[in-house]
Amino acid sequence: MVSQPDQENIVMKISARNQFQGNITAVHPGSVHTEIEIALGNGDTLVAMVTHSSAHSLGLTSGKSVLALVKASSMMVMTESEGYALSARNVLRGVVAQVISGPVSAEVKLDLPGGNTVFASITHEAARELGLSQGASASVVFKASAVILAVAS
Repeated sequence: MVSQPDQENIVMKISARNQFQGNITAVHPGSVHTEIEIALGNGDTLVAMVTHSSAHSLGLTSGKSVLALVKASSMMVMTESEGYALSARNVLRGVVAQVISGPVSAEVKLDLPGGNTVFASITHEAARELGLSQGASASVVFKASAVILAVAS
């Protein structure tokens, strides 16, 4: 018999740079997945798409506190978002706080008006073509299915 570790003593470190604490504002079950709307505070919101079984096992209900995780590599960056219709449910607009550029990729740090920070990992060439620099307006775009939800047990 294998003993299970004491759940209260587990400390977890996660490679996902984008970690958002929020509260569920709406749960919309669909035919295949459940859509979860999350208020991050100060006006920032995001949408997650999870399976019905995940929504049930995590006890995802309106008002519940959740941690939303999104890898930086799942974030797309755009500088001209007005007038475009996208299938991605999440568009967070902000200001470029920092661009760390390497020979192949660049890390973009975006400060959102609500006080949250978002990190995106994009190609160096894309960062150059978009003209990303500190103080520039930009948006990150990511699919609802790229959001991983966690709850306290």
